[in-house]
Amino acid sequence: MMKIIKFKNRSVPVYFPSDKLQNYDKLSDKLQELEYDFSFRKKWKTVRSVEVIRDVAIFQYNDGTKLYLEVS
Repeated sequence: MMKIIKFKNRSVPVYFPSDKLQNYDKLSDKLQELEYDFSFRKKWKTVRSVEVIRDVAIFQYNDGTKLYLEVS
């Protein structure tokens, strides 16, 4: 399943299993915690997509690198 998440005036697609909607909610809560983290906000500008698997969000950047973030 795919949804769009908006953070700091930028929308990014989030892919996750359709039966795990609570993981999408955890991701939005985690992004609220990172709202004042300047380095994360700077990297957010280059995120291409996010994939949520269990309790881990995988941020894929435009240059091909990935960031693994625990959202639990």
